[in-house]
Amino acid sequence: MDLIDDEGNLFGAVNVIDALVVLLVLAVGVAGVALVFADDPDPQPETDRTYATLDVGTQPVYLVEAIDEGDTYETDGASTLTVTDVHLTPRGDDVGVTLRVQLDGPVEDGTLRYGDAPLRLGRTLTVATDRYEVSGEIRGVGPADALEQSTTTVVLRDTVQAGSAADIAAGDEIRLAGRTVATVENVTQFATTDPDQRRVFVTTDLQTHRQGGEQRFGGNPVRQGQTVSLSTPAYTIDGTIERVGGELRLGPASTRTVTLRMDDVRDDFADAIRPGMTERAGGETVARVTGVQVEPALIIATGDNGTVNVVDHPIDREVTLTTELQVRETVSGPRFKGEPLRQGSTVTIDLGTVTVQATVVSVSG
Repeated sequence: MDLIDDEGNLFGAVNVIDALVVLLVLAVGVAGVALVFADDPDPQPETDRTYATLDVGTQPVYLVEAIDEGDTYETDGASTLTVTDVHLTPRGDDVGVTLRVQLDGPVEDGTLRYGDAPLRLGRTLTVATDRYEVSGEIRGVGPADALEQSTTTVVLRDTVQAGSAADIAAGDEIRLAGRTVATVENVTQFATTDPDQRRVFVTTDLQTHRQGGEQRFGGNPVRQGQTVSLSTPAYTIDGTIERVGGELRLGPASTRTVTLRMDDVRDDFADAIRPGMTERAGGETVARVTGVQVEPALIIATGDNGTVNVVDHPIDREVTLTTELQVRETVSGPRFKGEPLRQGSTVTIDLGTVTVQATVVSVSG
């Protein structure tokens, strides 16, 4: 018996087209039943995104050089951390690291959870990549993907070796792991009692970031009296902040006539000081000797018969200098080399072949 006869009937009884229609209806019915009785798929979990600031503390330079924006770390398959901003500051021999990170994770009870825990301040998060692993504490959480960074100008005061002082120049950049963290804008230097050392005032632009309502650098708030350490291949400054927010302001320049006195000076030292000798700094004359008066120092001697006599010391001298000093006038009085200039104070003048440390006797206009 033929499967389909000459009239198009299946097995001589059912038309082929009718059979196909029946099969189509059965297939649709079966699919509908399967759809009705199939389990509902699990709903997709709700996720959210936020940003956090991590204080990673101090890290060695070789490790810091590996940290970069875009580094990603996945904790448990549901939470992801991505570094969005990197801030570096010097902290001793190592580098202080602050990161801004993007956090993606599930939401439970309206709260984003990262690594199955909420983002509490002080919580420690780990960043682990194929190149490095560091951990840091959460210092802040918010919607911004970058740290609130700015440039803060400060004036630093330090005493450094004369050779190092000569190396400090406007435009010097302090760099960490390839990033500029500070730039020297201006430097003023003065002699000290030690001819091998100089007192320097360095105006510096610091790359700071805001945390807890304060600008911070090197892990510390940027404020007057705070110590800042800056290093280049040529020198290191461990300076105290004299001023925040501008140039060193010592007042308008003027010249004062100042009488100085030195007691118990060796005669050869006294003979080395002559009128016309000067100290220069930054191409300007800051001190000039206009007069020198040398007298023997007096001593009390007892004679063979018991008498007490005042006599000249054989080698010690008393030296009185008349000088013209370049000062800065301030509301509290003139300042010489950044220090108050008043009767009884001590000043140091580097005259090239000799350094004078003397007591101020008088100051006149």
